[in-house]
Amino acid sequence: MRRTRFDQGHCPLGRTTDLLGDWWTPMVLRQLFVGQKRFDEITESLDISRAVLSSRLKRLEAEGIVVREQYEERPPRFEYLLTDKGVALWDVAAAMWQFGDDWMFDARPGGAQVELTDKRTGEPVKPMMIDANTGKPLDLASTRVRLRK
Repeated sequence: MRRTRFDQGHCPLGRTTDLLGDWWTPMVLRQLFVGQKRFDEITESLDISRAVLSSRLKRLEAEGIVVREQYEERPPRFEYLLTDKGVALWDVAAAMWQFGDDWMFDARPGGAQVELTDKRTGEPVKPMMIDANTGKPLDLASTRVRLRK
């Protein structure tokens, strides 16, 4: 079955969904965000097939999300480092994380068994989206979508 592609569309949400909209890419990004850089450690952490991981990393590299750098010559071994564009995806991942914690664990009081915390204090953090122009939280009631002129 062929899937519909949105990577050439005019909508930013569609293009981002095209990149992140499979089962594995967000999970590969999660491992990169926590500092795993090497193919074998990501494969082991996710219990993902080598072919699937290779495919996802190639797409992330083609999109400029990661760069592949050789760290060993014999045998050739590479690690995958987030670019600035890749680091910027953290905001998207954090929003997805918060949605999952708030809405996808109804049966478990307190949400997921893992949480986001501040690196310095160890206190839990709760991501939220704000308007960079005003500093105010974004919500559906105060935001609209329109075509650019």
